[in-house]
Amino acid sequence: MNRLIIDADRKRGKINRNIYGHFAEHLGRCIYEGLWVGEESPIPNIRGIRSDVVEALRKIKVPVLRWPGGCFADHYHWQDGIGPRTQRKKIVNSCWGGVTENNHFGTHEFMDLCAQLNTEPYICGNVGSGSVHEMEQWIEYMTFDGESPLANLRKENGREKPWELKYFGVGNENWGCGGNMRSEYYADVYRRYQTYVKSYGDNEIFKIASGSHDDDYYWTEVLMERAGRYMDGLSLHYYTVTGASWKDKGPATEFGLDEYFCTLRNALEMEELLRKHSAIMDKYDPEKRVALIVDEWGAWHQVEPNTNPRFLYQQNTLRDALIAGISLNIFNSHCDRVQMANLAQIINVLQALILTRGEEMILTPTYHVFDLYQVHQDADLLDFQLECTDYELKGEKIPVLSASVSKKEAGRINVTLCNLHATEVVNLECLFNS
Repeated sequence: MNRLIIDADRKRGKINRNIYGHFAEHLGRCIYEGLWVGEESPIPNIRGIRSDVVEALRKIKVPVLRWPGGCFADHYHWQDGIGPRTQRKKIVNSCWGGVTENNHFGTHEFMDLCAQLNTEPYICGNVGSGSVHEMEQWIEYMTFDGESPLANLRKENGREKPWELKYFGVGNENWGCGGNMRSEYYADVYRRYQTYVKSYGDNEIFKIASGSHDDDYYWTEVLMERAGRYMDGLSLHYYTVTGASWKDKGPATEFGLDEYFCTLRNALEMEELLRKHSAIMDKYDPEKRVALIVDEWGAWHQVEPNTNPRFLYQQNTLRDALIAGISLNIFNSHCDRVQMANLAQIINVLQALILTRGEEMILTPTYHVFDLYQVHQDADLLDFQLECTDYELKGEKIPVLSASVSKKEAGRINVTLCNLHATEVVNLECLFNS
């Protein structure tokens, strides 16, 4: 017997809409060809930003968008991406494929994209190869509302008023591609850099430290102990692969029942990761002032044949839709600590919402999950109990169901359910206590 018992009057917390956030990196065809086609493109666009993509993303109410990376962020120098596009210097994207980029998509274009999407920008600063002064200047360029050389430069480049910037990440994966730092070292680096991330005028910046990945609980412990009082959020990265190790990535489409089962089992590991990282944060921050920000998550499969292996282009199936549904249900259940999550990535890379080829565009199964789940944005998480059987395969077990329940306008209750079984229909009895 499978039963979902809902306490319609007992609220467990508020589901922050930013849990349904996204991520766009200068990687493969995410920015160029995906979001940006240029003003001279025959593909319909508004100021170079692809119109059909914007229309599709507006329908799912993207709340927040992270940019420019990712690993690319700790190589990116913001001055290269401002001013007349014909005068911007070209750069080599040494992180992702060694391709040359023309820097036509920079700060102004990203902020324009966010405005077209009606989404909050989340910018990740360069700690790995950038200076404190460079980061300080970028913040001033974007948000200072007075008279200064950088504010004047912004105006010369076409933006009179400062932008509103709520979220700023101080580095990315500084344990790895962002500098291979020790946790103790990065804690001190973070304390230094965040000092110069200033809030000007009415713009209050939410500072996010580069956190752990997977089950590296020591990194979380050190960051919370040594720098917790200087941050508003701490990031966590976790990707779902097919096998038992990071290197064991299976194909995106040609997979069997064993690979299907193992992938969903790995997606469910997010629950334990959030619980254990949150417990460490609770020790240093019992008031839950510091948010856990899962700003990279999703499926990481083998790239498609005959594509650049560093472009991370992969197809998307119902299995990926289940990964998304399972993960979002888990994030909702931890909404007391998890205040933002960003799927990797929004278009043409990894577990994308949208795939493009020239003028063509398709919406993936993952897109439709975000469309269905948008009812949870800023809703009240309700208390519920899910009693379900196990899905068994070769001696291993996972729950056959995943669920989330929330209440929003005028008492309407929304239930999202995932049936994890590959071949069987699951019956469920739903009971309401009120």
